Amino acid sequence: MEDLSLETTSISLDDEAPSPSDRRDGKRHLTLFRVGAMTIEGRRELCLIKNISAGGMQIRPYCTLCEGAPLIIELKTGMAVPGKVSWIEGSSAGIEFDRPVDVLDVLAPSDSGPRPRMPRVQIDCYATVRDGANIHRLRVCDVSQGGVKLQGNVSLDPSSDLAVTLPGLPAQAAALRWSSEGYIGLTFNKLLALPDLVEWLRAIRDESKAA
Repeated sequence: MEDLSLETTSISLDDEAPSPSDRRDGKRHLTLFRVGAMTIEGRRELCLIKNISAGGMQIRPYCTLCEGAPLIIELKTGMAVPGKVSWIEGSSAGIEFDRPVDVLDVLAPSDSGPRPRMPRVQIDCYATVRDGANIHRLRVCDVSQGGVKLQGNVSLDPSSDLAVTLPGLPAQAAALRWSSEGYIGLTFNKLLALPDLVEWLRAIRDESKAA
């Protein structure tokens, strides 16, 4: 069996932003990087957070970045930090925060605020939801690796086995997580692979621009 070491998002209490030299050796790793979100040029994009310190972070972006470009990084729900792209090397990029952050605050769960959740991206398209013999066509509000928010006045049983189909993706087994005032939240039974989700988001955006 091949020996793979575990590679996860690393946290540093240093004040300096990560540099291109902050990397692992040549061994192969099983990657469990934290998924993050950033807003750049008015777009919300996903990324993998490779390491983070008080002064910045090293990410693997899924969009084209330019050195010096300003952006906003979402470190956790309700915590948006402005910064800029300080360097780009290969598939990695360095982000320097405009002001230092409290890394321990980033890691600490919030007792009073919203529960942490996977980064979501707003998108405008339609999905079909199959509930037994019933099929509903609903507008998609946002999507993440773990689920989707839909708009529509439908009544779904929380105990039902659902299947949601986004245009261009295979049907995903899902379950009702919440329903409120004409909106519903579905949780996928299996996480979408991040590269597949990013590729799908790009395709939907390209179709929207071409329309």
